[in-house]
Amino acid sequence: MNGPIDPNSWQYRQINARAPGLSYLSNALIELVEEGHPVVAGTADLQYSNGLVRFAQRFPERFTQFGISEQNMVSAAAGMATTGAMPFVATFASFLALLCCEQIRTDVAYSALPVRLIGHHAGISLGFYGTSHHATEDLAIMRSIADLTVVAPADGPQLAAAVRASVTHAQPIYFRIGRGQEPKVYDDGVDFKFGQAVVHAEGSELTMIACGSMVHPSREAFRTLRAAGKSVGLIDMHTIKPLDTNAILSAAAKSRVIMTIEEHNIVGGLGGAVAEVLAEAGSPARLVRHGIRDEYSLIAPPTHLYRHYQLDAAGIEAAIRETIG
Repeated sequence: MNGPIDPNSWQYRQINARAPGLSYLSNALIELVEEGHPVVAGTADLQYSNGLVRFAQRFPERFTQFGISEQNMVSAAAGMATTGAMPFVATFASFLALLCCEQIRTDVAYSALPVRLIGHHAGISLGFYGTSHHATEDLAIMRSIADLTVVAPADGPQLAAAVRASVTHAQPIYFRIGRGQEPKVYDDGVDFKFGQAVVHAEGSELTMIACGSMVHPSREAFRTLRAAGKSVGLIDMHTIKPLDTNAILSAAAKSRVIMTIEEHNIVGGLGGAVAEVLAEAGSPARLVRHGIRDEYSLIAPPTHLYRHYQLDAAGIEAAIRETIG
C-alpha cells in the first residue's frame, strides 16, 4: 500500500455516490476472506476506480498496490497463486486484456493458475479518455486463450455472485465489468452458474442475446416491444466462455432471428461466439450482430456514445424494429 486509506477522502466518497456497483466487488472479497478463503487482491493504481479501496482498508495485509505496472501485476498474481493464494487483480479492461495479453496467456492460463482477472470500465464506458482506453476487443482476445473462463456480469449483484462462485472454479477467469454505474438487473443474492445463461423470456420473432452492460437496456427494449405486441425473447449470456450452446440452439429453434447485443466490436466477441454455434449446428435462424461495427470507437461522454452506437434502450429497440419489420 502507498499510505493508509482515508475513508473521508473525496475519492472514497465518490465510490459511494457515483459508482455504487463497485462496492459489490470489495464486499464479496471481504466476505470470502472472512469465510476463510485465501483471497488476496491487487490493482494498478486504480483502487478508487474499481472500489478495491474498501478491501484494502479492511485487509491491508492482503492488498498490493502495484502502481502503473499492469504486466508485472498479472505475473505477480500468477506467482501468488502458486503459493496457494487466490489472487483477484483489477485494472482498466483496455490495459488488462490488450497490454497484458502475453502474461495472461503464458503466466496464468498456460500455467493453469486460479488467478481472477478483473477488467473494469470495459467497452466505451471511459468515454472522454478515448480510444486508447476503450476496450472493444477484449472479449475476442480473452475467449481465444485456452482454458480461460470469460464472464461479463450484468450488474453488481451478478458480479458478486460470480465472484463467490469462482472459489470452486479451477480455471483462471477474466471478469469483464463496467464502471459501477450500471442499473441493477438482479436482486442481491442472485444465483449464478458459470456457463449457464439466464433465459428471461422466449420469443418467436426475435431473441436478444445480451451480455454485461447491455442486459439492462436490452431488457428495457424488450419490455417496450412486448407491450407493442412483438414476440421477442431475451437471454443474459453472462458467460462468454464456456458458452451456453443449449440456450442458443433452443432460442434459434423458436425464433426466426437471433440478435446478439454487446458493448464490443461485433467481430470476435459475443456475436462471433454465437455465430460459430449457429453455423456448426446448421441453424436456419438468421443472426444479427448488434454492437460497435469494425471500427475504432469515438471520443465522447458514455451516454452520447451509447446513443451513437444504438446501445441504449431506444437504439436497441430501433434496431430490432428495423430487423423484424
